[in-house]
Amino acid sequence: MRHFATLDAGQRERLFLHPPQPVDVTAGRDELAVALGATLYSPATRERLAGDLLQLARRGVLSAVACLEDSVPDDRVARAEEILVRELAGLARAPEWVDGQPLMLFLRARTPGQLLDVVDRAGVGLDCLLGFVVPKFGGAGQPAPQEWLQAVAAVSERAGRRLWAMPVLESRDVAHLDTRHEALFAIRDVLDAHRDVVLAVRTGATDLSAAYGLRRPRGSTVWDVRVVADVLGDVINVLGRADGSGYPITAPVWEHFSSGERVFRTSLAASPFAEGAEELREQLIADDLDGLVRELVLDQVNGLQGKTVIHPSHVAVVHAVSVVTHEDFCDATDIVAQSGGGAMASAYRNKMNEAGPHRAWAERVLRRARAFGVAREDVSYAHLLQAQDEAWRRIRTGS
Repeated sequence: MRHFATLDAGQRERLFLHPPQPVDVTAGRDELAVALGATLYSPATRERLAGDLLQLARRGVLSAVACLEDSVPDDRVARAEEILVRELAGLARAPEWVDGQPLMLFLRARTPGQLLDVVDRAGVGLDCLLGFVVPKFGGAGQPAPQEWLQAVAAVSERAGRRLWAMPVLESRDVAHLDTRHEALFAIRDVLDAHRDVVLAVRTGATDLSAAYGLRRPRGSTVWDVRVVADVLGDVINVLGRADGSGYPITAPVWEHFSSGERVFRTSLAASPFAEGAEELREQLIADDLDGLVRELVLDQVNGLQGKTVIHPSHVAVVHAVSVVTHEDFCDATDIVAQSGGGAMASAYRNKMNEAGPHRAWAERVLRRARAFGVAREDVSYAHLLQAQDEAWRRIRTGS
């Protein structure tokens, strides 16, 4: 299991200075969290969930969530549970899974009780799960945060291996300023008490926006919605610190996947799209994925990693932008190599690298480089997108 496995050897050699490394599901939290990449949500009501997940893995998806929560209507929860238990058992017996785990799969349940009940019924299907996504973590009227993490710990003990929890911060207690700081400090205390099972903290921009009756349009990013951006900033401040006390924080969902009338002109630069790739740029704009590219860049600038997505077309974009550029790799390796402190001009002669202040950033970049690879000097995310598109067409047609 590795990112960009759909590319053939020639494509990998042409695009990567250092190719992505295999994902080790037994790795430590920071290495595994950065490898999540685009985490695709699928409702557990899908009758062919196992087959759909295997198809997604062939397309390049490495992390997915089977959802029993908001994506499932209340009157279909029982049926969704039945489907999920059946499909997990089928997935565990599928040749692709038996030969080697093709993706990292998580379950999002509504309550700790439902989580434990589904696991009890799943049997061999538990082998397919890497962990659980915990919705509305720490929200008023929701199950106590420690109940969720205790349930995950109990399932880990039953399975004989560590299963991870990914709490989602999306409640109104976190959204509203008068309760936010107290809620975040309380959440931090609970996470710290169960640090060994917390893989990453996820952020729910849709629910956070709903607290104000807002929804970002296709032409805007979550960072343009000021009240939500303020929440994300406080989450990073309290839970994303680089002093060893923080947790990986994933970027919120991109929820658009169809084109429509545009209000603003695109900000997608033409320069990354080499001659012959102009059609790809036009397609990204037509599908409103230029907005996703812009949001991904801002996610990374603000210290978030990966992305929650709800459509397969988003995955290749997230992964292409996650590849470490040649310039960032040169800066990061120079900074890490400078053990005695000090400052130096970058290899590209366009910035100053300081060994002390920039070290945490450099270490984070090198972790991402192991998971997603390092692009060659003349390779942009557009080249990576185009190669993934060509590889998928080849796989789909069998050519």
